[in-house]
Amino acid sequence: MKVGFIGMGRMGVPMAQNVLRGGHELTVYNRTRERCRPLAEAGASVAESSAELAAGAEVVITMVADPPAARAVLTGPDGVVGALSAGSTVIEMSTIGPVAARELAAAAADCGVGFLDAPVSGSVAFAESAQLTAMVGGDAAALERVQPVLETMTKAHFHLGPCGAGAAMKLAVNGIIAVLNQSIAEALALAQAGGIEPEDAYEVLKNSAIAAPYIHYREGAYLNPAGQPPGFTPDLMRKDLGLAFELAAEASVALPAAAAADLVLSIALGLGYGDEDMAVVAHVVRELSAIGSPG
Repeated sequence: MKVGFIGMGRMGVPMAQNVLRGGHELTVYNRTRERCRPLAEAGASVAESSAELAAGAEVVITMVADPPAARAVLTGPDGVVGALSAGSTVIEMSTIGPVAARELAAAAADCGVGFLDAPVSGSVAFAESAQLTAMVGGDAAALERVQPVLETMTKAHFHLGPCGAGAAMKLAVNGIIAVLNQSIAEALALAQAGGIEPEDAYEVLKNSAIAAPYIHYREGAYLNPAGQPPGFTPDLMRKDLGLAFELAAEASVALPAAAAADLVLSIALGLGYGDEDMAVVAHVVRELSAIGSPG
């Protein structure tokens, strides 16, 4: 298939590489053109704009930072939706929340373009190995059309309902990640207070009842943060939690655990750690402990 991919970030680059490896004809675009270099070297074409990328594409994938960025590339002055041919499909794989997903789906429908919100769960390593999980909202027929493309990037994808359903599920998943991230930080601090080395404590966590995949692949971020590139930042997680709180307020759902995690992430931002890996909350917990805060 002729595929366009917008967003050459830490996740976007390996995802796009897998689309190319899957045998699809790929064109990529990023505001900072230099980030397209790995794809160009692998054989992808590089577009000068979102609209140019959309011309002739059967499928366009977007993997950008937030709702404003998604709106800009899809429905802005140089947007994808207006440049795509009727019958083509947008797969929006960013974390933008259900409100933005439904808004963009409506704009796409007005132009005869299919739209799926299909955010993913998994780390950069999962993206590199095509082991991501996609949560999909939208028309089942559109999903069937783009399945060969999705399968190049994911180990599984779940059709959860109409547009917005995938986006909502991603917020639910990321709420758990925020809370689990905070819980690991607190567990390590408490274990250390009991005279246990962090490495020994983490080994127990990996082999305990709470040994989720997240705990395994995040070990380096907690135990050797200086030797790890940031995987997911407090700034991005607070954006996701903000979207989750919007959805929760609309539906009158209480999220006390997510709110507690958000508080510590906000402290991390205040201390200048917004662009660090969000495992930096372990450092924040130690700092709070040093000044005698119970949380």
